[in-house]
Amino acid sequence: MALLIRALILIALIILIYAVIKYILNPKRKLELAHEKNNFYFLDEIKNVRKNFLITYKGVMFEGEKYLGTTEQAFDIVSVSVWVKNKDKLQGLQRKDFSFLENEIRQHYPHAYIEWKSPIKEFIKQTEKD
Repeated sequence: MALLIRALILIALIILIYAVIKYILNPKRKLELAHEKNNFYFLDEIKNVRKNFLITYKGVMFEGEKYLGTTEQAFDIVSVSVWVKNKDKLQGLQRKDFSFLENEIRQHYPHAYIEWKSPIKEFIKQTEKD
């Protein structure tokens, strides 16, 4: 009987350690932590075309939708549409911040055309005129 209780305690301890490691390595948790600390983090499942990616940068959360198409050599992501989750948080961002985000997206999807949704699209057009 004592041996059975020890085995159950050992199994429970292994399950607990596994759950803690799984929690620490969870990408969603890393995204939330970076968002709270106003850091940059790119969360994406590159193999899953249907799943949107999330980017946090300077306390602003962006979401991007990927579109699959054909390039000269293969099927690849050819278009990305990006929008902000909370428009009020955009205060203080500059054109160079959006250029940084575009470069980061292009590192993951080099063949993609990046389309910004409103109000970022209007801001970029306005700053290009100046």
